[in-house]
Amino acid sequence: MPHLRSEDDFLALVDRHFPRGGETVALSRGDDAAVISCPDRMCVTTDLFLEDVHFRRSYFSPEDVGYKALAVNISDVAAMGARPLGFVLGLVSPGETDREYWNEVLAGMAELAGAYALPLVGGDLSRGDKVGLTVTIWGEAGPSGRFLTRGTAKPGDILFVVGEIGLARVGLALLEKDGRSARESFPAAVAAHLRPVPRVDEGGILAEIPGVTACMDVSDGLARDLPRLLPPGMGADLFLPPGMLHPEVTAYVAGHGRQPEKEAIFGGEDYALVASATPEGWKTVRAALPGASPIGMVGGKPGYTLNGAPFAMNGFDHFG
Repeated sequence: MPHLRSEDDFLALVDRHFPRGGETVALSRGDDAAVISCPDRMCVTTDLFLEDVHFRRSYFSPEDVGYKALAVNISDVAAMGARPLGFVLGLVSPGETDREYWNEVLAGMAELAGAYALPLVGGDLSRGDKVGLTVTIWGEAGPSGRFLTRGTAKPGDILFVVGEIGLARVGLALLEKDGRSARESFPAAVAAHLRPVPRVDEGGILAEIPGVTACMDVSDGLARDLPRLLPPGMGADLFLPPGMLHPEVTAYVAGHGRQPEKEAIFGGEDYALVASATPEGWKTVRAALPGASPIGMVGGKPGYTLNGAPFAMNGFDHFG
């Protein structure tokens, strides 16, 4: 396969997949910096996506790499109840990486960017030992002007999730063991890990419901993310009946002698939304988002229970 010979070669490949301009772009790629038209307030976030840390080339197709690198950033904007407006992209490429590999990475990313009409306004290129991508993305609030935040739940609030929990963890375990052939038996779990769905529409709906008190996305597992959602000094009583979990989660754990609710609690990279709402607010959420699932209640003191038993919350840590 031919290799990319220069930065200009790489930039031409970017231009093939990402049109210049966009709704909020006054000056796009090509100058030292882009010029964007901004609302009064924006949310901004960034994430790294690194080979052999966040993905393996052995079972991530190049298109999956590009898609997921952008999807995890869109998910952060969705968790704020916001609409994504644009992004910048940093790429690190080993010297031996061929042109077709990056062509497919950018095609996967452009597919998702196109679904949200997201312009790529600039970025940076470098050479390194392994493939790496970093995305910085920004978004605007919906009609209410409200951004959803962490740390604002209150005792007695209902905790709920929008999306599956534990499914991506099953997908990762199977991909590590069996590679891409795992999709034959567990297609939903493999897809959940390789191509998570950002909950932009759902986050926007939650931001317009006054009774929703806090929200974030589940990226490091509910066991680690839920304590981040709640204010210091608060805990929760969680109820996760097996029937609320995806059938592929229960099927996988049944074959490995594990408890499905614990698989769901410790599962990372779900990119579901976990949120809290007042009891009245929960009624509105349930009507607006029938797929939302209650998982428990916020407590007024530290400590967690899971299905009635004390439970230590301790999920994934990048430095653990």
